Amino acid sequence: MKTIKLLSLLFVLVLAGSCNAVRVAADYDDATDFTTYRTYAYFQPGIDKVDISDLDKKRILRALDEEFAAKGFTKSENPDVLVNFFTKARKEVNVNQFNGGWGYGWGWGGYYGWGYPGYWGGNYTSVSTSTEGTLYIDLVDGKSKELVWQGVGTGVLTLDRDKKEERIKEFVSNILAQFPPQKDKK
Repeated sequence: MKTIKLLSLLFVLVLAGSCNAVRVAADYDDATDFTTYRTYAYFQPGIDKVDISDLDKKRILRALDEEFAAKGFTKSENPDVLVNFFTKARKEVNVNQFNGGWGYGWGWGGYYGWGYPGYWGGNYTSVSTSTEGTLYIDLVDGKSKELVWQGVGTGVLTLDRDKKEERIKEFVSNILAQFPPQKDKK
């Protein structure tokens, strides 16, 4: 009985741990030479429309500044790329059930048949809610004003103020790890 509860708890912990990862993807224009980009600025009209708190916007902007600086980019009034971002969020309800069942082994009788005394299982149900957020980062060519790169990251958000900054940095750094794209050499 203890083993069953321990296994179900382990399953829930592994499931919860996997939800903390930020899943990322990127798409880009194959015709773009990303090596020519060295400066950036924010596309303020787009950022102003993002439906999150101003505090979270500032956190995202700081994380973007850090990542772009680490990549050797500088802010400019006449930028090579304009940076925009937007977000989406959705509530998730996770219901996990574990039914230990009853019996011992396989089959319909004999020593290992169904209902072997002392092997009644238990039921375990856990319900948890979380908010899954998606952060999109768009890079628009400064001259042509066309989208040249988009990165997206999806993961579980936190309401814990002390962990928000860290989580936002994780989103931004994991997304921008895909930039500039490494084109396959065939």
